[in-house]
Amino acid sequence: MPLTHRKDLGLLALRLGTGAVLVAHGSQKLFGWFGGGGIEGTAKAMEQMGFTPGRESAIAAGLGEAGGGVLLALGLFTPAAGAAAAGAMAGAVSVHAPAGFFAQGGGLEYPAFLGFTAACLGLAGPGRFSLDHLTWHTLDRPATVLMAFALSAAAATVVVNRRAAMLAAAEAGTGRDGNGTAA
Repeated sequence: MPLTHRKDLGLLALRLGTGAVLVAHGSQKLFGWFGGGGIEGTAKAMEQMGFTPGRESAIAAGLGEAGGGVLLALGLFTPAAGAAAAGAMAGAVSVHAPAGFFAQGGGLEYPAFLGFTAACLGLAGPGRFSLDHLTWHTLDRPATVLMAFALSAAAATVVVNRRAAMLAAAEAGTGRDGNGTAA
């Protein structure tokens, strides 16, 4: 098998695996599948984590994960798919960061890795075995990459900073730390 085909096969495997995990996570939020809370349960959890409004935050996170995952797996509109999934994972990283790095302690390791992998796929492109390739990369142009990642980074920055401000205001108003315990 030629080297380029091996790389394309590797990109396909990475897209399918990463996309499937993202779809599963997004489906938990959107539909309550795989033990998830669905929109209502996720909305309540989002509010408790400082993401407001909760329902809209749940929908955005679920669509970023599930929608980005489906598109990554298909290799369709790959830059936007990778950027959307990475942006959604940035919000998850902000929740897990206070617990440290490793996932076993509740840290950011897992969402950071998913976001990093999605971003890398969005930047690298889907490879030959993709719908983007079949459509002559109409939705996978350099300008699309730049626009998708710029918009995702801007949106993630706004969401994460808004959450941080909300948590700081709640902490100052209650005399409690970010975990809800007396300061």
